[in-house]
Amino acid sequence: MFIVRLIALAFACLLILIQYPLWLGKGGWLRVWELERQLGQVHGKNEQLRERNAKLASEIDNLKNSTESVEERARLELGMLRKDEIFVQILDANASLPPPPAPKEPAPPAEKRKR
Repeated sequence: MFIVRLIALAFACLLILIQYPLWLGKGGWLRVWELERQLGQVHGKNEQLRERNAKLASEIDNLKNSTESVEERARLELGMLRKDEIFVQILDANASLPPPPAPKEPAPPAEKRKR
């Protein structure tokens, strides 16, 4: 009886030793699951970047082929107007006005050079 228990205990220890690398080793299941999770995150990030690149490529193509899009950018980003246009800005009655710019101090007179 003692030998049977000893053999069963030896098999149990071997089973545990075999399971350790399967679950916790370098190529174990836990590591594989973690790598699959990271891979999913990278795929999601790549998809976002592909969408962004497609939008940018479309915008570049539009700027290359259309003067209207260049004009729109100039109006929105640079505040440019055509020659015959008048700019009118309507302020909210309740909005506070920004403070006027402080007057600049005159620059000190430059010293005359001696010759």
